[in-house]
Amino acid sequence: MRIVQLTPHGSACSIVVGAGIKGADAAPVHGLHLVVDDVEMAHRQLIANGINVSEVQDLGGGVRHAHFSDPDADSWVLQQLSSRLPPRP
Repeated sequence: MRIVQLTPHGSACSIVVGAGIKGADAAPVHGLHLVVDDVEMAHRQLIANGINVSEVQDLGGGVRHAHFSDPDADSWVLQQLSSRLPPRP
């Protein structure tokens, strides 16, 4: 897998591009990341609203993910980053 994550200065939103993103190839749009402060809380909220969400996975390095699809079959990733690089000047 090869991933590049682009986060605009001062933003909590990221654009992810890459190859080999597991499970995302079948969806019309894939790899849409929602960066959250607490992936467990976001996971519980989605389940409470009837959304089928994967278990939270710890990818190491302070990165945790959970995956789900919307009604249009777009695939989404909830992403929690426990540490981020400081913004560049």
